[in-house]
Amino acid sequence: MELLIRKALDGDPRSIARLISIVESDSPYAEKIMKAIYPRSGKAHFIGITGSPGAGKSTLVDKIIRELKLQGKSVGVVAVDPSSPFTGGAILGDRLRMQSHALDPDVFIRSMGSRGSLGGLSHATYEAALILDACGKDVVLIETVGVGQSEVDIVKIADTVALVLVPGMGDDIQIMKAGIMEIADVFVVNKADRDGADKMAREVNVMLDLLGERAWRPPVYKTVAEKGEGVAEAVAAFSDHQKYLQKTEEGRKRKWQRLEREVEEILRREISRIVERSWNETKSVDLLNGLAERRIDPYTVAGDLLDKVFGPEA
Repeated sequence: MELLIRKALDGDPRSIARLISIVESDSPYAEKIMKAIYPRSGKAHFIGITGSPGAGKSTLVDKIIRELKLQGKSVGVVAVDPSSPFTGGAILGDRLRMQSHALDPDVFIRSMGSRGSLGGLSHATYEAALILDACGKDVVLIETVGVGQSEVDIVKIADTVALVLVPGMGDDIQIMKAGIMEIADVFVVNKADRDGADKMAREVNVMLDLLGERAWRPPVYKTVAEKGEGVAEAVAAFSDHQKYLQKTEEGRKRKWQRLEREVEEILRREISRIVERSWNETKSVDLLNGLAERRIDPYTVAGDLLDKVFGPEA
């Protein structure tokens, strides 16, 4: 395992892919891997690309990669797809839209299945991004699964969040939802060659006005990702936002909040494993019959189980 980690940190693509696979599969080695790579992380700019299905996120990411490469940046991509209900693997394979970068040694693209996680992300998305960070990527692009309103989880792991909107797809209603509006650091109206793009950009700015004054007002850009139009300006805005975070108190607070969430997520995962293991050891035919016949209620069962695991004082 030490050799695999060392090769990955030296930038070997196969070793990086293997580390991500081990972490994604919840292997017993996952914790050892994350402890080893964590001191080397913290340098990359994490950019979340989110928005409704059909917004052209993958095509936009492809053009963002090209623009970052022109700037001499090394790029990692974690594209979260819906999972197959049979294998748990990613079923869309966003890498198909990024094939022009497949052989580039400075670009690493990984599709991950959401595996039933809500919020548009996989449970291992952040760990994968950290691995790419530790392995030398300057920018890590995180593309969410595209589930619409529930994609706000991206704000928990990304430094900069780009919300991709499309005219004529109902996204004019989406932008009126406060939760969606508040996660975005940059708005991208994609497929701007369609009717209604200018109107949508104006509506976003009106909604931003209603939210009041903020130190960072999210800029609004129009792009036609298929043609690469407007992408350079959006990428420049990502860089501006990174500089803003590096110089301000808000940036420090966001970093601390992300670190807090990281520890909390690990705690939840570990507690869940402990409780699940205890439940599997406790449940029996008699207990389940008791629940079915209403001789005992599930709240009492759960309370007794928690007392057994953590003690009555917990």
